Amino acid sequence: MPKITVYSNRWCPYCRRAKMLLEHKGVSFDEIDVEAVTGARQEMIRLSGRTSVPQIFINTLHVGGCDDLYALEQQGKLDPLLAG
Repeated sequence: MPKITVYSNRWCPYCRRAKMLLEHKGVSFDEIDVEAVTGARQEMIRLSGRTSVPQIFINTLHVGGCDDLYALEQQGKLDPLLAG
């Protein structure tokens, strides 16, 4: 199984939507709340080059945000990434 990391916050609807898709896929993921964890937002920006949440990583691959995750799903490219 790949290591999945989701940078998010509690109130973001796009974060909830992205996590719902990952949960539907039956994969576990680490969630880092950028408002609760000191330095997490800066780390996310450094790794992704983006300031908005969610930002999703599969292993070391930055797949982007919620819309990017759903685009991968629609293109049939998400399952191979999740399979490792």
